[in-house]
Amino acid sequence: MSQSTKNESSWSKWHMHLHKKLKQNKSLLPANSKLLLAISGGQDSMALLKLIIDLKRLYKWQIEIWHGDHQWHNKSEKIEKELKLWCLKQQISFHSNKANKEEIDNEEKAREWRYKNLLIKAKSFSSNNISFPCTRILTGHTATDRAETIIMNLARGADLIGLSTLKEQRKLDSNIHLVRPLLIFNRDETLEICKEFNLPIWIDPSNENINLTRNKIRKEVLPILNSIYKGADSRIASVANRLESYSKDQQSLAKIAIKSCQKEDIKSLSRKKLIDFTNSMRKIILSNWLKMLGVSRVTALQIEEINTKTSQSKPPGTIHLHGNFLIRWDKETIYLSNKIN
Repeated sequence: MSQSTKNESSWSKWHMHLHKKLKQNKSLLPANSKLLLAISGGQDSMALLKLIIDLKRLYKWQIEIWHGDHQWHNKSEKIEKELKLWCLKQQISFHSNKANKEEIDNEEKAREWRYKNLLIKAKSFSSNNISFPCTRILTGHTATDRAETIIMNLARGADLIGLSTLKEQRKLDSNIHLVRPLLIFNRDETLEICKEFNLPIWIDPSNENINLTRNKIRKEVLPILNSIYKGADSRIASVANRLESYSKDQQSLAKIAIKSCQKEDIKSLSRKKLIDFTNSMRKIILSNWLKMLGVSRVTALQIEEINTKTSQSKPPGTIHLHGNFLIRWDKETIYLSNKIN
């Protein structure tokens, strides 16, 4: 339920931490820009909103709020109305969309729906004022979210790229970036921010549903890790930063190797040239090659299988991949097609 919030502008160690981060990377949230914040009403997004509101005077941002109502529970409409009222009292522009819950019946579809509507809203702001476009969409993801994602992807058998997920910034469109400013904080810290500034928090009942994978990790796995090693979520998240840097270097080298193995077009690789690389390098090349061609879901086990079956002296074969893709190989070449006959 909501509580009243302090009206006066405040400054704290939380503001200073984020301010220092933004000074180190001025392109993250550029000064004199329009920001679209995705606000659910939970503690993370409300902590984000508070910090951005208070830093607004320094950076001369224009702030817009977007809220997505998934209609997953009977309190969703009430949350939307109360959050809208709170934003209006703070003189912040509020926008929302209501989903068809039958069309977003899982976490992945809900995420796609949110980003789709956020992009539409950001583009509409830009088209309405081309001299002051909206190029940044902000979410309240924290180090704890990053740790949860790493654990999920690790359990799924993701490769290095999958383990360096939830990046601080990524492109959603040619001119629009998704930014996660709160990755420098964990969930305990966002709760402290909300308490310190008496911010309202709206609890989403669906967050208690442990049938959802992320909720199960949040409620059952991470608490155990944090009880064994205090602050484990922040340290796990910091691993993603190091992996991200390593992954970028690896991808650059993989592109060079892919080019050297490329045959008639990018959808075919020379099997003979690929065999010349070490076992681990072949897997890196195959993984990056498939992702370059749009195969979004490929596990480490699948890469291992492809690598083994295309190695020296192995017979021709095929493997079906997620997304209606087919990888096949003969004595000379490995091919990828996106239509299974």
